[in-house]
Amino acid sequence: MKIALHWFRCDLRLSDNTALQASQAASDAVIPVFIFDPVILKAPDCGAPIVAFMLKCLESLEKNIEAAGGRLIFRHGEVETEMRELLRVTGAKALYFNRDYEPYARKRDGAVEKLAQSMGVEVHHFKDSVIHEPDEVLKGDGNPYGVFTPYSRVWRSKPQPNVLPVAKFRRPAELKEPESLPLPSLKELGFSTDIALPPAGEKAGRERLKEFAANAVLQYADQRNFPGIEGSSRLSPHLRLGTLSPRTVMAAVERAGEEHPTSKKQTDIYVNELIWREFYRQILWHFPHVAESCFKPQYNDLQWENDERLFAAWCEGRTGFPIVDAGMRQLNTTGWMHNRVRMIVATFLTKDLLISWQWGERYFMQKLIDADLASNNGGWQWSASTGTDAQPYFRIFNPISQAEKFDPEGRYIRHYVPEADTLAYPAPIVDHAQQRIKALALFKQT
Repeated sequence: MKIALHWFRCDLRLSDNTALQASQAASDAVIPVFIFDPVILKAPDCGAPIVAFMLKCLESLEKNIEAAGGRLIFRHGEVETEMRELLRVTGAKALYFNRDYEPYARKRDGAVEKLAQSMGVEVHHFKDSVIHEPDEVLKGDGNPYGVFTPYSRVWRSKPQPNVLPVAKFRRPAELKEPESLPLPSLKELGFSTDIALPPAGEKAGRERLKEFAANAVLQYADQRNFPGIEGSSRLSPHLRLGTLSPRTVMAAVERAGEEHPTSKKQTDIYVNELIWREFYRQILWHFPHVAESCFKPQYNDLQWENDERLFAAWCEGRTGFPIVDAGMRQLNTTGWMHNRVRMIVATFLTKDLLISWQWGERYFMQKLIDADLASNNGGWQWSASTGTDAQPYFRIFNPISQAEKFDPEGRYIRHYVPEADTLAYPAPIVDHAQQRIKALALFKQT
């Protein structure tokens, strides 16, 4: 009997799961496993909101696997040690997993592959969390793109992969399953949060996608920049943890465009968001230094002021700029922030408060339920003008005019900053006009 392990990571679903489908097609029995990695859980940029959301997704996945005839095995510990034990106990002859593109994951996965092969175990890894991998969209000379528009043009010219069916499990009587830990609580993993999580798991992701494809995506280009209305997809947490595949999302959005031809422009703009997600992944893959420093090395010597008092005011949503404070309070109370507002608060931190983008990047990673190294890093470096395809350093958002343009009725601000028009609201902690002059001088020095 040929037994395989499927190692779940950020692919917490049974439908359209590339490695899981391949493992079941080639094996008599597949044992699904998930390993809680202490290196990730103890990292300073690992936050309680995404861990809490992940646990809810795992709870759903465990039930879905049981309903599909299998049993999800949980382990917690050093990944190579746990994987060695799992392979030994099960007698598995093959290990399957979907590829991860972050620097630590690449190193870890390489070590696990080497270990498995030393034990005589076949290793098979697959493209799954992206539609096109970093090495599939390259310039004619074989070099990676550093600018979005030409990248997106080539990305769109590539054929789209098919969506795969839902996986089922076989558990022969002679199958020797390893012991499993119970799914741990958030507290047992060393975290706590009081935010109200959105619905988690594969079913919740599919329901959210269905709702989006039937409504908001048909007006996406017109409404996506207005945080006071439900114009965004809210799919990022599901894409981050893989309760939805990008192929499933792409297929649903394209189908919506075909069924509503007058909305094709709207749906095409959303596809751009999927492309941005993969653009930043290929940047992280080809230029891994961005995880630690500026994409453009000349900006590594920027003399940020890094005032801790101003940073605390920004974190807590008490800057005296209503759109900024609304965004930070939305982040702190929900674990999510509207994309337009993410750009506003990031530009404010770097250009008005003159605080390093890396401070803001880490805070976002600690607070977001969709915390994603590639997308978060790319967005912060864009806003700080240190990254690829960046906002020019001399284009500095005015938080007052941004609020007037994108929250004209004040609906978003009133929801999160109800005291904004009262004497209880603090005065602005900086003068935007003066800080703009200082920011321009800061960048001109490099």
